[in-house]
Amino acid sequence: MTCIRKILPNLKDFKAFWKKEGPFKFALTANEYPPVLLEPEEWIFSNDKIALLKELMQFSKSKMAFVKAPFNPANKAILRPSKICEWKINHFPQEWNSMVCDAFVPEGHLTHAVMEELGAQGGKEDKAGVEAAFFARLEHQLETMGYLWLCPGENSKFAAVNAYLKEWEQDETEAGLF
Repeated sequence: MTCIRKILPNLKDFKAFWKKEGPFKFALTANEYPPVLLEPEEWIFSNDKIALLKELMQFSKSKMAFVKAPFNPANKAILRPSKICEWKINHFPQEWNSMVCDAFVPEGHLTHAVMEELGAQGGKEDKAGVEAAFFARLEHQLETMGYLWLCPGENSKFAAVNAYLKEWEQDETEAGLF
C-alpha cells in the first residue's frame, strides 16, 4: 500500500477510516471548491510524501516523466520566460496550467526555483535530483495551490490531524450536522 484515495464527506467517516486504516504520515485534500485533480471530499493518504504527490498529479496514469526541456538555454534567438530552467515534466496535468506555483509554469516547464532548491539540498542536476527538488518545492506550495496538506508535527511520526479535526467538528456542529 503506497497511497489510498478515499472519499470522506463527514468527520465520523474520516475518524473511522483513520482508526481502521491509519494513522498515516501524510494526508491531502482540496481546500477549495471545485477541487483540482481530486473528487469532491476526496483525500489521499500515504506514508511516503513523494508517492502521495505523484498520486495527486496522476503521475503513473499520465505517464509523466522529468526530461530535459526541448530547447537550448544558450540559444538567445528563441524568446522564453527567463524564470524557466532546462527541465520539464512531460504529460503535465493540464489542470495545473493555471495554478500559481513557483516550481513550474504552464505545460510543466520547471523554474529556477527548483534549481535553487536543488542547490540548497546539495543535489546533483540529474533526473533524480531535479525530481527530489521539484517535490520539495511543491510541498511548500500546496496551500497556495488550493490543497490542504497534513504532515507530521515536530515530534510526531504521523500527520497532525487533531487541529484540523477540531475545526471540522466545529464546522459540522455549527451546520447542525453533529
